[in-house]
Amino acid sequence: MHNVVISGTGLYTPPHSISNDELVASFNTYVRAFNEEHAQAIAAGSVQPLAESSAAFIEKASGIKSRHVIDKAGILDPQRMRPHIPERSNEQWSILCEMSLKAAEEALARAGRTAGDIDGVIVACSNLQRAYPAIAIEVQAALGIEGFGFDMNVACSSATFGIQNAVNAIHLGQARAILMVNPEICTGHMNFRDRDSHFIFGDACTAVLLERAELAVSSHQWEVLDTRLVTRFSNNIRNNFGFLNRADEAHANDRDKLFVQEGRKVFKEVCPMVAELIGSHLHDNHIPVETVRRFWLHQANLSMNQLIVRRLLERDARADEAPVILDTYANTSSAGSVIAFHKHQDDLPVGSIGVLSAFGAGYSIGSVILKKR
Repeated sequence: MHNVVISGTGLYTPPHSISNDELVASFNTYVRAFNEEHAQAIAAGSVQPLAESSAAFIEKASGIKSRHVIDKAGILDPQRMRPHIPERSNEQWSILCEMSLKAAEEALARAGRTAGDIDGVIVACSNLQRAYPAIAIEVQAALGIEGFGFDMNVACSSATFGIQNAVNAIHLGQARAILMVNPEICTGHMNFRDRDSHFIFGDACTAVLLERAELAVSSHQWEVLDTRLVTRFSNNIRNNFGFLNRADEAHANDRDKLFVQEGRKVFKEVCPMVAELIGSHLHDNHIPVETVRRFWLHQANLSMNQLIVRRLLERDARADEAPVILDTYANTSSAGSVIAFHKHQDDLPVGSIGVLSAFGAGYSIGSVILKKR
C-alpha cells in the first residue's frame, strides 16, 4: 500500500465574464418581449406573465456577482440565450479536451512532473459532451500519456469521487500518478429563460495530480489522509438530457432536458447531510473539527456553505476558514471546490489539516481529508 499526495493543481478560467447586471439586462429584455407577445393570452388568464429579475435578487439568493463563460455573446443575446460553441471535426481536439489540457499543464508544472510520469487520466465532471470515445482517452492522447483513461459523472461531486478513484489505484500500486480533470461547460445545460436558475452556473476547468507520496518532488504537497463518499437518490436536482430523447420527439425539448432543481428542498436536505458526513469523517479519523484549518467546499450557494460550516464549528466561519470563489466564478459544478483549494492552499503552514468537500445531484457527497506536507 502506498500513501498518496496531491502534488499539483491547475485551473483554466475562460476569457469572458458576465456580471449580474449584464445577465439581468438580457433576461429582462426577453421577459418584456415574451409578455408583449402573449399580452392577450396573459389578459385572458391562459398564460402566466413572466417576472423580471434583478442583480440584487441574484446576489441575495446565491452570493454570485459574476461568472466566467466560454461564450458571452450567445448567452446575452435575448433571441438566443445559450452559448454559441461551434462543433469541431473529429480531427480536432474537443473543447473539453482543450480546457483539460490548459488546467493539466499548470497542475503538472506545480507538481514538477511531465506526461511520462503519469499512468492514468480521469475526467470527472457533470457535463460530458459525448458518450465515446472517452474525453479522458482524448486528453491522454493529447498529453502523450501512456496508460489508461476513463470518464465518470457524479454531478457536482465528481471531483471528490474522482479523487477517491485515483487514490485507490495509487494505494494498490496500479499507478504511480493519476491526473484527474474537471472540465465544466455548465452554461451549455442552463435554461437562461428561467428566472430561478438562469444565474447559477459558470464555466471552468480544474486539474488535480495525485501520486505516490514517496515519489513526489513538489513543493505543494497535501497528503490524502482519508476519503469518504455517500449517495442518496433524489429528484430534486435533475437533468434528463440524453441519447434516448430522440426516441420520444414529443418531449425532446421539455424543460427537464436542461438543468432543473427544487432549490429550497435541496438546501433543506443537503446541508445537514454534508455537515453530518464531514463531521463523522473527521471523528472516525480522530481529528477534532476545531483543528481543521480550512474547508474547501462546493461553490454552489453562499448560504449553504455558511450553514454547513456553522453546523460543524458551532459558530460562523471566518473568511479564511471557508474561502469563497463563487462570487466571481458562480457554480462551476465539479470544479468549484477544487478552484477554492487551488486558490487558497499555499498560505497554510506545514501540518495544516483541511477538508475538500463537494455535494450535489444524486444526492452525492464526497469528503477528502488533507494534511499539508
